[in-house]
Amino acid sequence: MDFSEKYMSNEHQEQYRSASESADPSSLSPLMISTASPKSPRSPRSPRSPRSPRSPKCKPCGSQSSPLKNLRHSHSGKHSQPKKGGYGGKGTWGGLLDSEDGCVDDINDPNYVTDKEDIKFIVKRSEKFEDFKKKAIVMVEEYFANDDLISTANELRELDMLSYSFYFVKKLVSIAMDRRDKEKEMASILLSSLYGDVIDPQQLYKGFQKLVESADDLIVDIPNAVDILALFIARAVVDDILPPSFLTKTMAYLSKDSKGVDVIKRAEKGYLSAPLHAETIERCWGGSKNKTVEDLKAKINDLLVEYIVSGDVTEANRCIKNLNVPHFHHEIVKRAVLMAMEKKQAESRLLELLKRSSEEGLINSSQISKGFSRIIDSVDDLSLDIPNAKVLLQSLISKAASEGWLCASSLKSLSLHPGKKAVEDNTLKAFKKKAESIIREYFLSGDISEVSCCLEFENSFSVAELNAIFVKKLITLAMDRKNREKEMASVLLSSLCFPSDDVVSGFIMLIESAEDTALDIPVVVEDLAMFLARAEVDEVLTPQELEEIGSHFPGVDSIGNKVTQMAISLLKARLSGERILRCWGGGGSCKNGWTIEDVKDKIGKLLEEFEAGGGTREACRCIKELSMPFFHHEVVKKALVVLMENKNDRMWCLLRQCFDMQLITMNQMSKGFVRVGECIDDLALDVPDAKKQFDKFVERAKVEGWLDSSFGVTGSGQDLPSGVNGSDQDLSNGR
Repeated sequence: MDFSEKYMSNEHQEQYRSASESADPSSLSPLMISTASPKSPRSPRSPRSPRSPRSPKCKPCGSQSSPLKNLRHSHSGKHSQPKKGGYGGKGTWGGLLDSEDGCVDDINDPNYVTDKEDIKFIVKRSEKFEDFKKKAIVMVEEYFANDDLISTANELRELDMLSYSFYFVKKLVSIAMDRRDKEKEMASILLSSLYGDVIDPQQLYKGFQKLVESADDLIVDIPNAVDILALFIARAVVDDILPPSFLTKTMAYLSKDSKGVDVIKRAEKGYLSAPLHAETIERCWGGSKNKTVEDLKAKINDLLVEYIVSGDVTEANRCIKNLNVPHFHHEIVKRAVLMAMEKKQAESRLLELLKRSSEEGLINSSQISKGFSRIIDSVDDLSLDIPNAKVLLQSLISKAASEGWLCASSLKSLSLHPGKKAVEDNTLKAFKKKAESIIREYFLSGDISEVSCCLEFENSFSVAELNAIFVKKLITLAMDRKNREKEMASVLLSSLCFPSDDVVSGFIMLIESAEDTALDIPVVVEDLAMFLARAEVDEVLTPQELEEIGSHFPGVDSIGNKVTQMAISLLKARLSGERILRCWGGGGSCKNGWTIEDVKDKIGKLLEEFEAGGGTREACRCIKELSMPFFHHEVVKKALVVLMENKNDRMWCLLRQCFDMQLITMNQMSKGFVRVGECIDDLALDVPDAKKQFDKFVERAKVEGWLDSSFGVTGSGQDLPSGVNGSDQDLSNGR
């Protein structure tokens, strides 16, 4: 590089020549040959350096200024490529922590980190996630189209993206929420099938968390998203794929104004706190409603027999999982233990199956305890067929407890000594006398709270056998009295909230002793059938438990079979709920029954008062105090008629409030719309556009989630089961 001598001092020229001759040209630093302008602020040397152009020894020749002074580019020979981090380019002062200009990152340094590699990794992962999202949507749509669990599981497993499984859960549920009940049920079944095997529990947990967090967005497209998502969460808890603690933990970090809070509250208080919630939630979308108890028992028996032959634990667990009845797993435990007692050579295999099922979380501890408890309750009957039944059962309990999959302390004591049994018999005799005294006093006073306090004192440990004896004694005494006491007995039974198993045991004991009771009460079969039917209407028993009671009396001519068949016939009759609830002149209370006209008049008056300016809360309270949930379709009908006549949207707001509070169910809402559809031609005489308005209301109700999307009205005929339509009957009819 040539420089004119007039721009350099003699001393600088001499230094430059000596450096050029002695140094390797390739190793020369650009800094050493820099001829920066005296005005340049970017000089790399200190102002006090002897080599600095500002040194007194550097004297310019003449007064003429340097021609480099006005050049726009840098006067330094240093390359101006930006440094890592974005600084060090043209017109900059370098990095904040720079200590030396010649500093270069060494890629061989063990502490060397490059942002480019991080960025590449993030971009690659983002692309991978986007690809998974697209495939997840396709898989969900294909599953809803072909209902192939195995194919969907294999596709998800082949993707091998376990860390993204939460998105599949979120997308599956969110798509199902906007579909029919069929798809909702399919989604719940798929989640139960994939849980633990294909989808990690933590990923499923995270997927539901994401759904709750996005509730505010979901409600934009799905108006009843809060209710549907709450039901999905409740179903997951019932299916044992989501822990109950999910509710409290998720609630803790949600903001108070988030719709997610409403979802959690709805799931906890609206579904999981309701009586018999497991069976109700299990059938919420029509899931296992076609599975009778006998069908399930037959399938359980077949899979256990097949397992004893094959010994394949994995296949047996798969069959148990496919049954999709986690609330009925106690039957598997019961039958497996019975087979182990009957077939000594199959004992080890059957215990191994129960152990593996418990360890894998397929059968939870409460179901295992319940299965053993049921055998303990019937061990005396078993002793007729298996002479040493008690000894064998005690041995199996000890083995299970020692292996850690059974909590023996949660079971009732199994008496092996006659002396101890005599003490227990004395306790039973004393309780029977006390129970009879409590029941007689209740028939005089009608004080349910006093009965509860006395029972809590006499049966402080809630022994199942004592509860069953109380049920038997209550109904036996009521059958020998008037309708008033029969009604009081039904009300007390529904108020005590005994475990359903104890009530089932009580009815079985009643039917077993029916032949002796018939000597004093000739109509014992009719009375017992009515009590059984009333217990189901009052939701004390489920339809499956009614079938279970019947299964104990297989003989066609047996009294037990006659009682259960008569109860089933009563329940299948038209307007059965209303008739059975009023069979003894009551209505869930000790008051006299109302006629249908009385009820209609009360409903009409409360709606008139509401339309005149009454509060929504007060109207809902009055509807609830009618204590006639089976007749709420009349509220819907009258509200729709008023809405068409006066075009007052407040009635629609009342119906929405009643539905949100679960005061009016979807079934009652459908009945109400059906009844309006039946009389639409008559309404058109007073309201010319009644039919047009009604069609609009039906579509609006579907959007609100009150009616199923398949709901349709075709003049006077409806697409609903028999028993929905028809004229009203006197609700105070006797048997």
